[in-house]
Amino acid sequence: MRIVAKFGGTSVANGDRINRAADSIAAAVEAGHEVAVVVSAMGGTTDVLLEEMKFDATEADRAEIVSMGERTSVRMLKGALESRGIDAEFLEPGRPNWPIITDEYGEVDVDVTKSRAMDCAKAMSEGVVPVITGFLAEDHNGTITTLGRGGSDTTAVMLGNYMEADEVVIVTDVEGVMTGDPNVVEGARNVGEITVDELRNLSFRGAEVVAPSALTYKTDDMEVRVVHHQHGDLLSGGTDIEGEFENLIDLQERQLACLTIAGRSIRNQPGVLARLSNALSDAGVNVETNSSGLDSVTFYVDGEDAEEAEAVLHDQVVEDEILSSVTIENNIAVIRIAGGELEGQSGAVNRVLTPLAEHNIYLHDVVTSATSVSVFVDWEDREQALDLLRDVF
Repeated sequence: MRIVAKFGGTSVANGDRINRAADSIAAAVEAGHEVAVVVSAMGGTTDVLLEEMKFDATEADRAEIVSMGERTSVRMLKGALESRGIDAEFLEPGRPNWPIITDEYGEVDVDVTKSRAMDCAKAMSEGVVPVITGFLAEDHNGTITTLGRGGSDTTAVMLGNYMEADEVVIVTDVEGVMTGDPNVVEGARNVGEITVDELRNLSFRGAEVVAPSALTYKTDDMEVRVVHHQHGDLLSGGTDIEGEFENLIDLQERQLACLTIAGRSIRNQPGVLARLSNALSDAGVNVETNSSGLDSVTFYVDGEDAEEAEAVLHDQVVEDEILSSVTIENNIAVIRIAGGELEGQSGAVNRVLTPLAEHNIYLHDVVTSATSVSVFVDWEDREQALDLLRDVF
């Protein structure tokens, strides 16, 4: 197999951990695999460099300074590998075979980077282990740039994609993706497998396992796995990340109905949403999504279930003195937009809403998540709304 292994800062935080990393790489090479390594700065180094920058540095100087953490790491790990008889070569910006090139806008130059990544792959096929600085890039003028937060993860998965690797292994300080934060909840356990979509949503809401920007480069036929550095094994264990994330603008083909339940200070009443949802569930009515206001809760359901859902919710209104009334609106369409064009960008929701407003398309609702936006429009406006959003994205 062709493997890209990424070692986070805690995985190379001291000499003992660097030796453990080198042992795991050597074992994979001795098993006949081609291995490239991406390395973060030794634990805490980048934070120290940033904290000690007690002056207004230019962007170029700042990138040069923080690059010293990764530059040190690759030299340490390369030396540890060579002491084990492994033919290793460290790569950093400024070297002629450095792979990751950015354009004048700071974006990755895909064509050049793909070509250079394949040069790395050729060296790997000849028995060389490239040890590559994570997080860093270089523009066409030779100036150091960076890939932003989580940049080492991005380096690894991007290069894995561009050099046609079979697997990317993210070596970190957790057992993989956990059912919860083990520092907060008892009994947290490793999840054996998780989809890209699931993990990206978790990552955008605080799960620091794999940077969401990295998962953009995950392909369906390239495995990505997260393992704990303590195990010292690149070839097994951890959590498998499955599938690939696609940019998507999807119009649901079925009509929806909107049911709104009004009530006094619903927002201050624990359990109201649960009671209403459970009643719909008991009746076999699937909820597409829901939203809430100060004094109302709205459910979107399949149009064919609308009358039954209204009857079920009316029973709840009658039984609960907090609730006042339920109303129904039919003939609604939903368009969902998801993908890399949205995430982490200020003004992303505005990009969705502006073309619809300019063409006087009425919005019944807008529901957002970490990685998607859903807009609810009149059924008769669905095709025009879809075309407008496809023009934008």
